Amino acid sequence: MITALSRPDKAAALFEGWQETMIWSCLQGVMGTIVADSEKNPASAAALLGDFCFLAGRPDETFVSQALFPAGRDFLIAVPGNQGWSDLIEAYCGERARKTVRYALKKEPRVFDRERLQAIADRLPEGYVLRMMDEALFWRSREIGWCRDWTAQYEDFTAYQKYGLGTVILKDGEPVSGASSYSGYMGGIEVEIDTREDYRRKGLALACGAKLILECLRRGWYPSWDAQNLWSKALAEKLGYHFDHAYTAYEITKDTARAVKQEVLSL
Repeated sequence: MITALSRPDKAAALFEGWQETMIWSCLQGVMGTIVADSEKNPASAAALLGDFCFLAGRPDETFVSQALFPAGRDFLIAVPGNQGWSDLIEAYCGERARKTVRYALKKEPRVFDRERLQAIADRLPEGYVLRMMDEALFWRSREIGWCRDWTAQYEDFTAYQKYGLGTVILKDGEPVSGASSYSGYMGGIEVEIDTREDYRRKGLALACGAKLILECLRRGWYPSWDAQNLWSKALAEKLGYHFDHAYTAYEITKDTARAVKQEVLSL
């Protein structure tokens, strides 16, 4: 039986060398949860935060069956720590698991050109306004499906002020693009960028991303970026990040019907 660790750091050795800030958030107790097969001496563990599940330690079939899909969850992105976990995910989930490739960017705190980023942030089309995330925008974003992930992992605005940061571009008073913290950890954030479909290819994501990086640097935070696809990777590289490596993840739905629908939507 798996258990949520009262001391997440007990599983730190299992995640050693994994440069993933969402894992750090869980291990630090900032947000998310570490579940393991033992409270005292864990051999298998998972870091759960938002839609993500990072599997580490000894691959175990029973652990996979219990760790995936906590109560109320019908979709997640599982990231295996080794091939053994991949094999178990594919065997246990079958058609419900869609194998994907994500792209890790290097964590280089001193790589950013502040003057260039400021020039990008200032280059907004006429009629658009760039603002920092305030309390009104925080709650507004949670009401809009396409940008809910800007703030969804934070209990309230007080928590967001402590461990989050965001920029929003408005058109006629409505959010149309933004860069915010999907999650936060002690020392930085994990960047989440979204643009409303009918406002894409206008340079909005680039502008709000540049502004968010500048604000993070001003605070002494690191804006970590993990790219879901090649478009996100290219955007990150325009802002100064460098590619590190590609890795395997699985987008998993709770039942086969949803899995088929997800596969169609991704085409």
